[in-house]
Amino acid sequence: MYEPVAHALLNEILDELSHQVVREDLRHFYTRLGANFYAIYSLFSHLYGQRQDFKPQIIHLTERLARAYIARPERLRQLDTEREKNHDWFISQEWVGMAIYLNGFAGNLNGLLERLPYLQELGINVIHVMPILRCPRGASDGGYAVSDFRDIDPRVGTLSEIQTLAEVMQSYGMLLTLDVVVNHTSNEHEWAQAACAGHAVYQDFYYLFPTRDVPDMFEKTLPEIFPENAPGNFTWVPEINQWAMTVFNNYQWDLKYSNPAVFIEMLDVILFWANQGADILRLDAVAFLWKKIGTASQNEREAHLILQLMKDCCQVVAPGTLFIAEAIVAPSEIIKYFGEDAVIAKECEIAYNATFMALLWDAVATKNARLLNRGIKSLPSKLDRATWLNYLRCHDDIGLGFDDADIRACGYEPYAHRHFLVEWFTGVFEDSPASGRPFGVNAKTGDARIVGTLASLVGLETARQANDEPAISQAIALILTLHAMILSFGGIPLLWYGDEGGTCNDYSFLEDDNKSNDTRWLHRPYIDWTQVERRHDSGTIEQQLFDGLKRMIAIRKNIQVFADFNNRELIDVPNPHLFVFLRSHPSVIANSVLVIANFDTKPQHLALADLSTNARAIFRYGQVQDLISNMAPALFNEVLIIPPCHFYWLSGQSSNRLT
Repeated sequence: MYEPVAHALLNEILDELSHQVVREDLRHFYTRLGANFYAIYSLFSHLYGQRQDFKPQIIHLTERLARAYIARPERLRQLDTEREKNHDWFISQEWVGMAIYLNGFAGNLNGLLERLPYLQELGINVIHVMPILRCPRGASDGGYAVSDFRDIDPRVGTLSEIQTLAEVMQSYGMLLTLDVVVNHTSNEHEWAQAACAGHAVYQDFYYLFPTRDVPDMFEKTLPEIFPENAPGNFTWVPEINQWAMTVFNNYQWDLKYSNPAVFIEMLDVILFWANQGADILRLDAVAFLWKKIGTASQNEREAHLILQLMKDCCQVVAPGTLFIAEAIVAPSEIIKYFGEDAVIAKECEIAYNATFMALLWDAVATKNARLLNRGIKSLPSKLDRATWLNYLRCHDDIGLGFDDADIRACGYEPYAHRHFLVEWFTGVFEDSPASGRPFGVNAKTGDARIVGTLASLVGLETARQANDEPAISQAIALILTLHAMILSFGGIPLLWYGDEGGTCNDYSFLEDDNKSNDTRWLHRPYIDWTQVERRHDSGTIEQQLFDGLKRMIAIRKNIQVFADFNNRELIDVPNPHLFVFLRSHPSVIANSVLVIANFDTKPQHLALADLSTNARAIFRYGQVQDLISNMAPALFNEVLIIPPCHFYWLSGQSSNRLT
């Protein structure tokens, strides 16, 4: 779009760059800068246009973009060009991810290189390496309290080893995901240390207040993220006699994005890691980027504008790099982190589907899909060129942020139902086989979240301890059914390391003084590779889970309707224990896959007459078979029988089947 003021400024900036940046091969940079500059100028002006230093700041921003482009390796530029030609490449059903803590999974970066064949054996081709940047020991928040944004923990490797990993993964057709913690730094970061030394420039990088007046106004509406370990949202800094905003932990200082210098520095960090070879960057805590008195300081419009500006700038330098929005918020809010364009993701191409995750856990505890079905109906449709990240477990807790209206519509009282879920998954509720623990207990509100590995939360840990074979079989079936949901729902499935072999809670964190007060370490295990080798032994738990997941992943990659093109139809059925949806080709019903999950511990039935017209249509194209077993499902008098804790991927198209 031509706009005289922006156009004149761009000409001035380009003239300035021609004197500062001497390079002949900037053709693609200038083309992309010209295409995106009006959007960059408009957003930067909206956020910072009232400041006297607006013009030098936007010139400085553009110079940083040019220098980042020059630093971008040639192989990554070629990859950018390829992905620009196929702009929705990441929507494909071929992508299946796993998130890992490097020290627990492989020890270090060289260890991960050695484990790549194992991940390929399973079918994983997207690897999210959890934060590995330098952090203070004992105050790292699992890697999210960063003291150096441009260097990694020497215990796990070096920058050159990151670059090698990225190159090797690319040669294998795998994607590397890394974190950028955009909301805060460690109090030991050089910016925070400079602020403590009295440097006004860096004091303006953070929210610092000499009295409690402003902090107390904020506290009236700010929630507490970690009420047990880090109550309140401000920490006294005696070196400068000021209160620092510390929303997460007292050693994590929130960055002040109303200062354009902060935006420019953090954008430069994002581009730095894109240039190290990251295909996907997970932007941590994006909902918190803009603080405003009188609000919860989450999901503010300016936070979205910051993300849009980051994306537009990244499009100039590294258009092949994707963003993940780590925003665990209500469905009506999470959808906004894709951007509010009709088609294209203007902010982040990928967002965590925390709603789906939490709803699946509700179905496990209640053994019915009432809230799951209700909640999915409330999940807004995503943009065409955007996708969900579907997961069961992650490094964090399981929150119970269901909509109260949905809970009531299912016949539950919201507070009592959440209390039941916490008791169920912590094994307090009678007959519960789960062995999780509560997390983030808020004594003021009674709220709590849940921690524990997938295997322990579904009862596998308890069943193994009791040597209860029926209970072990049921837990295995439930683990596979839950994974079948995230593999078929629509989006990129993200497994949590250890789940593929039934890894249970790791209680070793209790022996570490730096971790023992954070129960999330319960599900951040150290993998026992001797146990993993049992995947080759027929009939073992490890073999059943690994091979079951391996088969599902292979089938998913071969079924085009599992690509995420808003091609999912949720089907209401009378049986409350069942979750049913149809994945279909836009024009060929015969290629559709009917997904059915039974969350009850007893067999359930479904009459074909209760299916939608499109779903019934697959039964007209020859004999319907389950893609997993290659067998016809039990069908009596037009009624399907679904075994306990079991799922079906049903298709009437023989070409879909794998042997």
